[in-house]
Amino acid sequence: MRGLIRTAGASGVAVLLLLGLAGTAAAGDGTGSSGEPPAGDGQGTSGSGSIGAQVQYQTNFKGGPEADYIAPGEGPWEPPLCWSQPKFTPKQYKEEQKKTAPIDPNTGKTLPGWNEGKEFHEGDEGAWWYRTYAVDQLKSGNLELGDMEKCTTIKGVQWVEEGDQPQDAISPLALAGLAYAETKLPAPPVTLRPAADNQLVRLPTHVKFDAPLERVWVTASFRHLGVNLAATTVATPVALRVDAGTDFADPKTCDYDLTKVKSGYQVDTSKSDCNIAYQKSSGRSSYPLRAQITWEVTWTNSANPAGPPQQPALPDGLSTFEQDVTVKEVQSVNR
Repeated sequence: MRGLIRTAGASGVAVLLLLGLAGTAAAGDGTGSSGEPPAGDGQGTSGSGSIGAQVQYQTNFKGGPEADYIAPGEGPWEPPLCWSQPKFTPKQYKEEQKKTAPIDPNTGKTLPGWNEGKEFHEGDEGAWWYRTYAVDQLKSGNLELGDMEKCTTIKGVQWVEEGDQPQDAISPLALAGLAYAETKLPAPPVTLRPAADNQLVRLPTHVKFDAPLERVWVTASFRHLGVNLAATTVATPVALRVDAGTDFADPKTCDYDLTKVKSGYQVDTSKSDCNIAYQKSSGRSSYPLRAQITWEVTWTNSANPAGPPQQPALPDGLSTFEQDVTVKEVQSVNR
């Protein structure tokens, strides 16, 4: 299950313990669970109620067999953990505050005077902004208390006049982090020769894709109360590593650069200097051959995947596929 973005009111670090309990998008708020319908194929919304977080996603990859969320490789990039984003108009904010007003137990109605001394900015131009968290990071287990305390410098709730921008406002970089977390990659579509169920001792194992891999991109966009932002992550397959899954192989691993072809990126190791060769039969068992693709991930500060790459750099992504191979012992081989 993917995390939500959640927005918090005046509460501080303690609210982090309550996040990530429900939802399927990479962004959400903490005031409910209804959510808006997707805006179209390949898109999803996050947040709650009809005025929720408004983060939407669009991707060119619909998934498929063995597809999974991106596994980050090593890299210096740390996505934003928290920011401020607009949530309510003055009228909506007043309605939201009324929900927590005292109730007359006899009539079940809101007690009069609940709004005395409160400023809702009715009639003013602007919006109420809320502190928002990237819950995928909160659930990762990689954060320290100091990381979360940095978020307390952002006001939990604040009024922002039209045309102004608060400190740590939602940005394309924040959206790039959400798009990265929502990226799904296909498993390596490897075909082996000889076939996986008929590998032969000391015979090199050639690898080829059964279809070229295409780039994968995801756009995260935020359009709400006058803020219109987008960021797109683009994952390009660049390399393949094959691991024999046993020490009874020479070599045990091989690395290959992918070749750009008309319809994507391909590999064919039949003419390579490196191909795995099993040195011992698997007997009645098998060896878990592992194929792993490295994807170079960049991002743009718009909904255009062809836009200029931005900084900071994103970590490479990985997609992996394992299959059992049966290796037989033979006296002679005719290939």
